[in-house]
Amino acid sequence: MRRSLGAKIMVTALAVSLVAACGSDSGDDGPVELTFWSWAPNIEKVVDAWNADNPDIQVTLSKQAGGGDIVTKLLTANEAGNPPDLAQVEYQSLPTLVSNDVLADLADLAGDTESAFAAGVWQQVTLGTDAVYAIPQDAGPMMLYYRADLFDQYGLTVPTTWDEFGQAARDLRSQTTEHYLTTFSAKDPGWFAGLAQQAGAAWWAIDGESWRVTVDDPATRKVADFWGGLVTEDVVDDQPMYTPEWNQALNDGTLLAWPSAIWGPGVLAGNAADTEGLWEMAPLPQWSAGENVTGNWGGSSTGVTEKSAHREAAVEFATWMNTDPAATELLVRESAIYPAARDAQTGPALAEPPAFFANQPDFYLVAQEIADTAAGFTWGPNVNVTYQTYMDSFAAAITNRTPFVDAAAAMQTATVDDMRGNGFSIAE
Repeated sequence: MRRSLGAKIMVTALAVSLVAACGSDSGDDGPVELTFWSWAPNIEKVVDAWNADNPDIQVTLSKQAGGGDIVTKLLTANEAGNPPDLAQVEYQSLPTLVSNDVLADLADLAGDTESAFAAGVWQQVTLGTDAVYAIPQDAGPMMLYYRADLFDQYGLTVPTTWDEFGQAARDLRSQTTEHYLTTFSAKDPGWFAGLAQQAGAAWWAIDGESWRVTVDDPATRKVADFWGGLVTEDVVDDQPMYTPEWNQALNDGTLLAWPSAIWGPGVLAGNAADTEGLWEMAPLPQWSAGENVTGNWGGSSTGVTEKSAHREAAVEFATWMNTDPAATELLVRESAIYPAARDAQTGPALAEPPAFFANQPDFYLVAQEIADTAAGFTWGPNVNVTYQTYMDSFAAAITNRTPFVDAAAAMQTATVDDMRGNGFSIAE
């Protein structure tokens, strides 16, 4: 039976005194050789910069296909006894790798690294415990993109609350049947998870040696019910994102807004090129007036493996890559990521707005203020099951016009059943 993640964390804490021995870099002849798996574009330029300045610790990069593929390969390599020293890992994949003994707890080696990151980002690499399972690399704070010209045309005010957002959707549809404020996508569970985070959702938590699972908590049900109501009223569309039809709707103004994340400008530039300079960005609407919180959609970290013989050197490289000003500037310019480190979010590489948003010169200053407000979140060990159930259940709710809260309940049931089936202890 698979050991619970809670139990693993307790064992890890008891074994901290052994880490220095098993992760020692002393006694080697020649430079320490580290292997690093990553899918970030042009990440080799960051690695080359490190290698040029650090002859005693050399990093060999192995480019990977993507976040999902890298998890499968890490599990296989760990089982075979030959994982890399470091790997890029999406935040939601960390619990899977921790519970399978792939990633090491870096708490005794991370020093004051936590101070470089917003609290909500840091929680994603700690799983809500005292352990540290990775160094944050990039973040995906959510915000609202909207067509400023069409808002003006239809007399819409940028909503600051979700109630105002719903009313804007109704006001628009009262004037035209050709446009929607936005769409609800049953194909994008990460989007929904970010919106749920903003509302205060806590889908997983570690409770002693067990997991506590509340995927259908009140916050999530609130988000589901809100969007279900708008879809039922036909004041927001119900078509999925990232389809040719969605691209066209962004490009021709059928959709006026998109609750998305910091990487949204790249998507808009690629899919709605004709609208350059017509969009603006604002914070997500809030659930209560005066609140100031957002969620995350996306992001990744740099983990060090349990079997690495050079943990100390690996943490040194991971920390440099994700916090050093020169390194983070390379990550922004070459890998086109939004850095998780707070100082890098207003660094020289982000002094100018995205070209698609040249009309909003303070774009990244506003984005950094939003990023600071990201809610903390603990991911669980079977996000893939939760996400697949989201897609199946919400698609069925749209087709059958059944309550969205029932789809959230289905996510809860599927998540708990799968975890129990795989030997995880679930707290009642």
